[in-house]
Amino acid sequence: MGWKNFIGFLFLIVCIHSVSAQERGVVQVTKDPQIDSLIAKRLALSKNNRLGSSIEISGFRVQIFSGLERQLAYAEQAKFKIRFPAYNVYISYLQPNYRVRVGDFRTRLEAEKFMNELKRVYSSMFIFSETIILQ
Repeated sequence: MGWKNFIGFLFLIVCIHSVSAQERGVVQVTKDPQIDSLIAKRLALSKNNRLGSSIEISGFRVQIFSGLERQLAYAEQAKFKIRFPAYNVYISYLQPNYRVRVGDFRTRLEAEKFMNELKRVYSSMFIFSETIILQ
């Protein structure tokens, strides 16, 4: 047996010994403590949503009216509610205009589809990205 073979054999024995010296069946998990709090928040939101409360997320609404007169905005809201009772209607004021926006759409595509339905009633509409309410 030459020196090279002896050194190779010695190296093999050292490797086998180091592998067998490792602990088996023990897993150590290291995680950020905020993970548990995020999981708890997610579970709470999920539970609240099942109980009928709402969640606010980023989404889209269709604006059907913008004008200077408050009475016209509220009249437009009432008309829309009669025609489309299943959709939420929101009035906001950004000086100098009142705006009436409708729907709580998760995607722009959903908002565009609804806007196509509204074309027979409203001539001027726009889609806006904003916080919506999921129920």
